[in-house]
Amino acid sequence: MPRQSRKLSQSMVYHCMLRGINKQDIFFDKQDYFKFQRVLKRSKEIFSYKLYSYILMPNHIHLEIKDETFQLSKIIQHIASSYAQYFNKKYRRTGHVFENRFLSKNVENTNYILNLVRYIHQNPVKAGIGDIETYKWGSYLEYLMLKKDKQVNYRNKYNSEESVVDVEDIISLFILEKQQKLEDFFEFNKEIMILKNSNELMEYEMRNTLKDEELIYFIKEQLNIQNIQEIQKYNANSRNEIILKIKEIKGVTQKQIARVLGINIRIVQRAYTIQKRSPLSLK
Repeated sequence: MPRQSRKLSQSMVYHCMLRGINKQDIFFDKQDYFKFQRVLKRSKEIFSYKLYSYILMPNHIHLEIKDETFQLSKIIQHIASSYAQYFNKKYRRTGHVFENRFLSKNVENTNYILNLVRYIHQNPVKAGIGDIETYKWGSYLEYLMLKKDKQVNYRNKYNSEESVVDVEDIISLFILEKQQKLEDFFEFNKEIMILKNSNELMEYEMRNTLKDEELIYFIKEQLNIQNIQEIQKYNANSRNEIILKIKEIKGVTQKQIARVLGINIRIVQRAYTIQKRSPLSLK
């Protein structure tokens, strides 16, 4: 059956994701990360798209792209093939580096665009591998360059030749949409995201192939809970403990936890939020 063509976003902004084949790491040292950043910069020169945010994680990549030339597939193919050629040569390997089909989602409104910037920047924090302000392999550091300039007219002081991200577009959009100042943007990026709509930025992470049956097996064998439906009757603290233990399994999403446990997604989201604000003791 032929693949369906990708839906084009009216706003022309897309959340694109690339992940390593079989979820394997695609970055092993600083040289790899630097190379990918150079590939990004070169691809922008070729295709003239805008990049609002990005993050390079060990085995996957998030990109927020505005493509006004309707070449999204070509853009991603160029990025993937350029890096794969470098990667295979360096590590003396052959074959695919990335999964064949990249993932993308249309970003249809201003609020979503801004929330996606924040979501992407928070990826290292969620993965437990870095802080939003110190993680080197993402776009947040480029936004921080603006923070050093305390004058309102930051345009002339920001050295765009050293950047790959179109920070001005997002900063201007944030100030206009949120009616807030430049300094507020950085606090906005650190805020814990509490989603109001399950369709908006809901578990938009790199998908794992963990099946519900495998998750059920883990709960029964490792947590010694034979009747999973009974978890619905637990008090809030006990239920949160179970949710956060399940959360540690690589590849499990909030949506999947809610589905397997038979509870509302908001209960799972609340447990995640409580942990971030006041970590629970999981004995």
